[in-house]
Amino acid sequence: MLKLDRLQPVELRDIWPKEAADFTPWLAEEENLTLLGETLGMELELEGQELNVGDFRADILCRNIENPEHETWVLIENQLEETNHSHLGQILTYAAGLDAHTVIWIAKKIREEHRAALDHLNEITDECLKCFGVEVKVWQIGDSARAPQFEVVSSPNDWRREISQEAQRAEIESVSPARLQRKKFWAQFRNYIIQGGSQLQPRERKSTRYIVFDIGRQSFAMSAWINQRRGGLGTELYMTGKNAPAHFHLLKEQQGEIEDEFGDSLKWQEEHHNVALWLDVVNLTDESNWPNQHEWLASKLELFDKVFRPRIKILNAADWEPPEDEDDE
Repeated sequence: MLKLDRLQPVELRDIWPKEAADFTPWLAEEENLTLLGETLGMELELEGQELNVGDFRADILCRNIENPEHETWVLIENQLEETNHSHLGQILTYAAGLDAHTVIWIAKKIREEHRAALDHLNEITDECLKCFGVEVKVWQIGDSARAPQFEVVSSPNDWRREISQEAQRAEIESVSPARLQRKKFWAQFRNYIIQGGSQLQPRERKSTRYIVFDIGRQSFAMSAWINQRRGGLGTELYMTGKNAPAHFHLLKEQQGEIEDEFGDSLKWQEEHHNVALWLDVVNLTDESNWPNQHEWLASKLELFDKVFRPRIKILNAADWEPPEDEDDE
């Protein structure tokens, strides 16, 4: 008769004796953020650990890079014990100080009153703020390797339905002709910039809709993207983080000079803190025209880098003074 063994829980402190010194660095590793992101339907990219927020220190700050046109900050706060009131207050303080749109509270156990508090926040706030309560567990069978598990106990309204729909869409898209075509397009584009000796530095991404490039400073990046429905290609510079509004406006103050250097009008999109240029009416099914499209993308990205990199390097958010509200006059 087939004999099956049982999963046995492992005490968290046996794996991570100290929260700040052991658990937070473990969670910040790429493969573990990927596991958490897959559980929540996000694509998480580490921005920093133990970040100062006033007199406090936030455990982990990430970016949700699933949407390249609107990346958002994700705050992760950890506990290796049951949740408590002080951490709830810290989370709200950190979220405000870091302009986080998503809060993930990870603990050994989310107490019922704190789960209710997260549920209430999700009910009374709009989609710009999402709160998750996640319990972390570790399992082992006999002397086997230990396996972590993230279990979601509190989430925004309709989150599970949205994740299910996204998973179905991803499964369909993973073998769709459109996705395969985009994958081939970007592979050839990467070869194009490498063979051309370009200094562009693409990041590794899972998405086939866009590629992201470094531009020499954190919270800034460039992207090249495809919009097959609209039939267009685009390039952009985008800004993230709490200083994104200040950085955007400081650059926009130089709009005339920048567009003169660029030789073209750019789309300045304040709501997303990005500056974009796109090429409409592009037929991606005509592979014979891809070299021209690759040339256009590479030339515009290099121009974005040339025009914006030196300006970005010296930007100081403190130099921007937000306009006074008319009601205050």
